[in-house]
Amino acid sequence: MNRLTEHGITLFAWITGIIVIGAIGVLLSFLLYKGIPALNPSMIFGETRPLDALLLKKAVVDGLFPAIAGTILLIITSIIWAIPIGVASGIYLAEYCNVRWKPLFNFLLDVLAGIPSILVGLFGFAISIFLHRHLSEHIYPCFLISSLALACLVLPYIIRTTEQSLTNLPFSIKTTGLALGASRLQNILFILIPYNLSSIISGIILAIGRCAEDTAVIMLTGVVAMAGIPTSVFSQYEAIPFYIFYISSDYNSQQELMQGFGASIILLGICAFLFTLSNILKRKVAIRFATHT
Repeated sequence: MNRLTEHGITLFAWITGIIVIGAIGVLLSFLLYKGIPALNPSMIFGETRPLDALLLKKAVVDGLFPAIAGTILLIITSIIWAIPIGVASGIYLAEYCNVRWKPLFNFLLDVLAGIPSILVGLFGFAISIFLHRHLSEHIYPCFLISSLALACLVLPYIIRTTEQSLTNLPFSIKTTGLALGASRLQNILFILIPYNLSSIISGIILAIGRCAEDTAVIMLTGVVAMAGIPTSVFSQYEAIPFYIFYISSDYNSQQELMQGFGASIILLGICAFLFTLSNILKRKVAIRFATHT
């Protein structure tokens, strides 16, 4: 490769990078310009005192606090469902899966990753109908079904990250525990998983973002307007993505539309908060492992 070609590729990379960063900057600037004027305590808590709302002493019926709480609870619950299944599946594909079956499982995983979220929502809705007819008449689309449907949606991120992090390990790391007399399971649990925990958390961070932004799944599996904070896993709930959808598609005034922009900023803030916590955990895990090794 001559120097002219190398400089051309470098210039192209710089230009595309500037375009991407500029597009993100324009989008965020527009969102902040439209949404910040609408942000105020009354938008979140309505006429309820903030302390009473935070302590759950009084319900908020005209603010976004129930949607904020519902969104955070939904993300956390979905991730709790997805982590053990995703990590275990990734370990199986990397360490136990037969070579002849692995291409099939990888293909099915790619299909799952490519399924439109609306189909996952329809599947969750069908499950709720089945449970309503055959298990209990009191079961409807609810918080539990939404969290399970979202967990299915984000499983590929955690599975693939876990599998690749284990597969790409150096041979010397993979065999250290075995050489010291550890069983295969002990080697995975006490050496490979701790060594790759930082990479696994990266997959969890991606899953958090996917859970936070999806609307199609929750629309069909339990989210409604004015439901309040969910009191059980079988109750309906509110969520910010759904609020943004219906306020932007059926607003009656410019003020309501501005509230949609304000809700978008709140959603970005929730994502940033959860991403920050995850990155802090990831950094601490990496530092702790480096210290012990």
